[in-house]
Amino acid sequence: MKLRSEVAPQDTWDLSELYTDSQTYLADLEVIRGMADELAAGKGHLADSAEGLYRLLSLNDRMGILAERVCAYARLNFDSDMGDPERKDLYERLDYLLSSIGEKLAFMEPELLTLDLTDFQKFIEEKPELSLYSWMMTKLFRQKNHVLSTEQEELMTRMGSVAGSFDKIFDDLTVNDIVFPTILDEEGKDLVANEANYRKALESKDRGLRERYYKALLGTYEKYVNTITSTLAGNTKYHVLAAKSRNYASSLHRALAPNNIPIEVYDNLISTLRGQLKPLQDYLDLRKKVLDYTDLHFYDLFVPLVQRKARSYTFAEAKDIVLAAVAPLGEAYQANMRRAFDERWIDIYPNKGKATGAYATGVYGIHPYSLLNFTGTMDDLFTIIHELGHAMHSFYSDSTQPFVDASYCIFTAEVASTVNENLLFHYLLEHSETSEERAELLSQHLDGIRSTLYRQAFFADFERFMHQLVEKDEPMIPQVLCAQYRSLYALYYGTGFTIDDCLTFEWSRIPHFYRPFYVYQYATGISAAISLAKGILQDGETAVSAYLNFLKSGGSKDPIDLLREAGVDMSTPQPILRAVEDFRETLDALKAELLG
Repeated sequence: MKLRSEVAPQDTWDLSELYTDSQTYLADLEVIRGMADELAAGKGHLADSAEGLYRLLSLNDRMGILAERVCAYARLNFDSDMGDPERKDLYERLDYLLSSIGEKLAFMEPELLTLDLTDFQKFIEEKPELSLYSWMMTKLFRQKNHVLSTEQEELMTRMGSVAGSFDKIFDDLTVNDIVFPTILDEEGKDLVANEANYRKALESKDRGLRERYYKALLGTYEKYVNTITSTLAGNTKYHVLAAKSRNYASSLHRALAPNNIPIEVYDNLISTLRGQLKPLQDYLDLRKKVLDYTDLHFYDLFVPLVQRKARSYTFAEAKDIVLAAVAPLGEAYQANMRRAFDERWIDIYPNKGKATGAYATGVYGIHPYSLLNFTGTMDDLFTIIHELGHAMHSFYSDSTQPFVDASYCIFTAEVASTVNENLLFHYLLEHSETSEERAELLSQHLDGIRSTLYRQAFFADFERFMHQLVEKDEPMIPQVLCAQYRSLYALYYGTGFTIDDCLTFEWSRIPHFYRPFYVYQYATGISAAISLAKGILQDGETAVSAYLNFLKSGGSKDPIDLLREAGVDMSTPQPILRAVEDFRETLDALKAELLG
């Protein structure tokens, strides 16, 4: 693998648009520190006058824009070569600064809430420029009963930093301390049964290897299940306590409140899918039949149903394909996405020390950036178009909205990326030349829905159970968690699926549970995206216009309202049912290709 210094500049992102050198970056850290001090000097006088309020809110925006810029530079620079101590030093300097600023400015929300909506409207009459902050203040005022005094907010900020230690303990245990066992692969060579080899092992054609790997992996987590349970219980108890401290009915209510997501959205997801499990179970039956197995285990769910020589793509070919796939969104969208390739918004290939995976991040006033680790697989095509979906969402939002309203939440973020994935799926399917190729695409689409809709809803179902245990003052112990996990697998996957004992410990390896009520948004996101993509392909200009307006709206309204205006009402079961119908139709198409 190449060193970072050996990678061609045209294959890397151009960070000079952020900073040309580290000294300028460090100077801006001090500028931000000074801005925070100036804001902190307004403590006790934030809401004294319309003029003073506007001055401080404007300053807060300027600090936020600059902070977004330094955060992007620090992360992108560090992720380019994580082994470089100078890059790590620059990153950690920022981390320390942001921690101190958060505590220093904890007074702002409680002090703003000494006003009410009527007071703020009077201030707007005196200072019309304050109308820029109307939506921000509306969101803040409706949380009024949940914001504490300045002293209590400072205490909650400190508690929050302690709460983060549970996640860190889990990471330290699973990444740094646990020694995962070594098994033999298909060729008789050593293979460590750890998370890094998850996909490689479970996609192997060798069923014996898959079984050995999965039992070794989960068996390792089982050995540490008491420690992991205590860590997860501590994290859950913190979030339940924080919800009670802020006068929320439950930790679920607290998690959904900032974005005004109705509880019904969460309940609809789980109850609707619990009533629509037959398509999932039919898919598992097909998988068992095609693989010619008499039983089906979890470690059988990743091996490809269609075994064919994988096609390899150059990055230039990948670029042409993803640009062609988004043609239904119009020439302007295509042209803006092309800029990501032509203007070096993307870091393309792996290099020694580079962060793994992929992501996109927006930088207000500059443009988005995206990290890839392109190796030429079909999965990489979907990764590119997924991350550029995020990038285009940021591009349109940042180009249209003021900074205060530009940021969008995860609930809508996963929609934009998954719409693009759906467009790519339909493009590749339309241009496929053989039955084998079509079957591969259909199978991949089904696995995507299974893992994103059904599996994440499964996690959300389990997560709700965990939090309800704590809220009822019932003990969170391994036996209780494993029993519930087994019962959910029996419910979701049906009688044709074999639940190995080790599978009941799977919950102990899921890091998302340390960020409560987060994963459900993957399931709602894919549901909304499937509906929107179908509309774009079937209804044309009207649906495209509504979708682009959704991208341009950023965070200027509640996410439920933004999606409703785009044509999807997530407060009803309909989008979930449409996603299930898409799954069923794809399953029928796959059966036709494989079974005739």
